[in-house]
Amino acid sequence: MSLHKLRLAAVPITFSSRLFFLKPFPNTLTLGLFSRHLQPHKPLLVRAFSASAAVEDIPATQASDSSARPQWKAAIDFKWIRDNKEAVEINIKNRNSNANLEAVLELYENMVNLQKEVEQLREERNNVAKKMKGKLEPSQRETLVEEGKNLKESLVTLEEDLVKLKDELQHVAQSIPNMTHPDVPVGGEDSSAIRKEVGSPREFSFPIKDHLQLGKDLDLIDFDSAAEVSGSKFFYLKNEAVLLEMALLNWTLSQVMKQGFTPLTTPEIVRSAIVEKCGFQPRGDNTQVYSIDGTDQCLIGTAEIPVGGIHMDSILLESVLPLKYIAFSHCFRTEAGAAGAATKGLYRVHQFNKAEMFVICRPEDSESFHQELIQIEEDLFTSLGLHFKTLDMATADLGAPAYRKFDVEAWMPGLGRFGEITKVGDWESVTAHLNHLRRVLRKAKRIFQLRSSSTL
Repeated sequence: MSLHKLRLAAVPITFSSRLFFLKPFPNTLTLGLFSRHLQPHKPLLVRAFSASAAVEDIPATQASDSSARPQWKAAIDFKWIRDNKEAVEINIKNRNSNANLEAVLELYENMVNLQKEVEQLREERNNVAKKMKGKLEPSQRETLVEEGKNLKESLVTLEEDLVKLKDELQHVAQSIPNMTHPDVPVGGEDSSAIRKEVGSPREFSFPIKDHLQLGKDLDLIDFDSAAEVSGSKFFYLKNEAVLLEMALLNWTLSQVMKQGFTPLTTPEIVRSAIVEKCGFQPRGDNTQVYSIDGTDQCLIGTAEIPVGGIHMDSILLESVLPLKYIAFSHCFRTEAGAAGAATKGLYRVHQFNKAEMFVICRPEDSESFHQELIQIEEDLFTSLGLHFKTLDMATADLGAPAYRKFDVEAWMPGLGRFGEITKVGDWESVTAHLNHLRRVLRKAKRIFQLRSSSTL
């Protein structure tokens, strides 16, 4: 999964946007972080600022020690996937995903069947326990004791098998991509549609230098010293380049804040579970994430990860929406597999700075906020006098969690081509938390009705 970069001049500040939308129930929103999102218009679960009067914190049930916390699992609606198999299958194909839908459905059916066996054994054990409460002959009691012992042993074995099966199902299912916006072009990158194009390439009366040569001639960038200190794909900014980066950052923040966004700086070390809930691979082969040995923590590759965790495990009042943030952070990426002329210099580096717009809103408002985000970015780049085009990215170029994504590519004279400088993604949450909440409320209502009847 790619992260999101913006290169302005020879400066390593980057810019991107994320949109999350939530489904209300009835006047509150329960948010919990997300991973792979497979069905439209479900709620998002996320943690709030403790100082916010509009947020009700959910009491912690786990010890503060991270080792005591249960392993996180994506709340995937497997029944929805099974009932919409054809649509999910087409979506997997359109997005050029290697997800194995048949394996997911087979594992799910096995899990359902095993769950039924477990429930049946539990019922049989409960029936045996009820029989033992009455007056029994010693031989009858001995028979029931032996039967209960056998049922208990069988139940333990089946429950262990069920846990393993659920873990396997989660692992396989998390590769299934989110469903896609109906207007997204189908195909590879070449099928992406141009939403807007601004300006035209400048004509120069002198030979053009790329940013590497400019940085060397003007003493703005030092790659050699950084390579000695930190390794390849690191750099020092120097002199006016430092001031330019800070000016661009301050200007960006001030412009976006005028649109009602709250400025943030974020933690740059987060728990691995938060990274995974945001749809990134914190461990494993070809990961783009730096993990900290001996801990459950990672360096962030984008500010959307810590911003996405702000409201984790909290209940938001619908009246506080939308929540709009503009976050600055340093970002770190392994850039596994990055090589070639297109990655030289300040492209595909291991550390860079980025401004990230992030919106949490209701599902019915997501389309308008997605358009607002891309319009803000287009206005910023127009103000900077850049020649750029905005692309509605095709299905095969979307990351697994993305519902829709706009990329902005600017003309880069030193390269003689367009290059990506930012992207705006719309991520639908597809957790089962809202359905679960409804089931809990329905059950509570039934219990209340039964108790009321018995009282009468």
